[in-house]
Amino acid sequence: MRVVRVAALVVLLAVAVVGCGPSGEDSTTGVGTAAVETAAAPEADCEATPRQTEGPFYFDIGEIRREITEGKPGTPLLVALRFVAAGSCEPIRDVFVDIWHTDAAGQYSGYPGQGDDRADTSGETFLRGRQVTDAEGRVEFETIYPGWYPGRTVHIHFRAFTSEGRLIASQLYFPDEVSDAVFESEPYSGRGPRGTRNTNGSVGRDDADQQALMGQLTSNGDGYVVSLTVGVVR
Repeated sequence: MRVVRVAALVVLLAVAVVGCGPSGEDSTTGVGTAAVETAAAPEADCEATPRQTEGPFYFDIGEIRREITEGKPGTPLLVALRFVAAGSCEPIRDVFVDIWHTDAAGQYSGYPGQGDDRADTSGETFLRGRQVTDAEGRVEFETIYPGWYPGRTVHIHFRAFTSEGRLIASQLYFPDEVSDAVFESEPYSGRGPRGTRNTNGSVGRDDADQQALMGQLTSNGDGYVVSLTVGVVR
C-alpha cells in the first residue's frame, strides 16, 4: 500500500470537511509529528460539524486508552480526530473524546441480543476507548476497521465532552469503495454482502451532513488512517 502522506491528508481534510486548515508541504514523517506541524496556523471560518444520534450502544468503560482492539481481528485502523472551535478554527485542548464501534461481525461490546444469532457481549469492552485532546486538539486511537450490521452503513461513533458537559456527539463515516475492498478480506468476508450503504442508511441521509462527516482515508502498511476535523460550537 502507499506510504501515508499525512500533511497532504490534513490539507485535504481541512478543505473538504471544515473549509479551513493549515497549508504545508507533504511529509512522510510519523502521523503525530506531521499532524502537529501542519496544524500550527489555523485559518478562520471552520464550520460546525453536524451532530448525530449517540445511539443505544454507548457506555463509559472508565478507562483512558489509545489501543482499543482487545485482540479483535480485522484490518488495522488509526482513527485521528482533531477538535477545533467552529468559526475560529482554534484547537480545543483537554477535551475527553470517546469512540465506540462494531467488530468485524457487526457487534458492539457490552450488549446482549445482537445480530441474527442474538449474540451476547455483556461485560466486554472491546473497540471502546477514551483519549484527551492535546494542545492541537488531537486524539488518536488504534483499532480495526468497523464491520457492518443491517440498517446501518459503516460508521464509528464519537462523543466529546468536558467537566462542564457534552460538546458534541456524532458519527464518522467511510467511503463505500474502501469498505467494499476491506470486506473482501477475512474476517469480514465470511458474512456475505452488506445491504446498507452510505446512500441508504437509516441515519445520516442528509447529503451535506454525510459529506461533512466522511473520514479522509489513506493506506498505512496493511491498514488505514482515517482523519476527521470536528468543528465544535461552545
